[in-house]
Amino acid sequence: MQEEYSIFRRFPTLELALEIKELLENNDIDVVIDDNIPPVDVTFSGSTLQHKIELRINEADFEKAEDILEQHSNAVLDEIDKDYYLFSFTDKELYDVLLKSDEWSSLDYTLAQKLLKERGKSIDKELLISLKKQRLEELAKPDDNQQAWIIAGYIFSILGGFLGLIVGYFLWTSKKTLPNGQKVDSYSLKDKKHGKRIFYIGVIIAPIVLIMKMLSYF
Repeated sequence: MQEEYSIFRRFPTLELALEIKELLENNDIDVVIDDNIPPVDVTFSGSTLQHKIELRINEADFEKAEDILEQHSNAVLDEIDKDYYLFSFTDKELYDVLLKSDEWSSLDYTLAQKLLKERGKSIDKELLISLKKQRLEELAKPDDNQQAWIIAGYIFSILGGFLGLIVGYFLWTSKKTLPNGQKVDSYSLKDKKHGKRIFYIGVIIAPIVLIMKMLSYF
């Protein structure tokens, strides 16, 4: 079931994740909660993402879930204390919240719009759609700088190490999930081709090395 769903949100704590899970389930959206360590391909790209709680839902429910969170955030806007950290943000910082909405809570995203409007800034649906499109295009770009892993993968595969198989497989097949639920390749076509070669070199050489080691004991 988990494999059929895409990551909708990540949370630093289980408590926050459970709150959103309950809200979505009360609105007839099936939710899978998972406590995941960042996958190997995230390590390849040099990301410093920490261990986080993931909520996964069907990709077809993403838009509905976003609307539910937005409605919930709007309902509690007037209850927010004035010492909430977003009130001290500059206009530029608030626009950054709108651009990188995937890095902020639904409440922060909604409040940023409200604060900018109160400051006389023009915030309309077309702008928000444009910012989301811009963000998706940015996130969809393949992760750069895999040269070190490509070199290491070739070395491990040629030496018959199974680590070469793992490196090659992830470079070749790894996907990342965008905020809208869409899955795209994590790495460029060039790096994927290297990964495929590394994987098949490992497939050929690793069993030979293993057999040779076994024969050496006789």
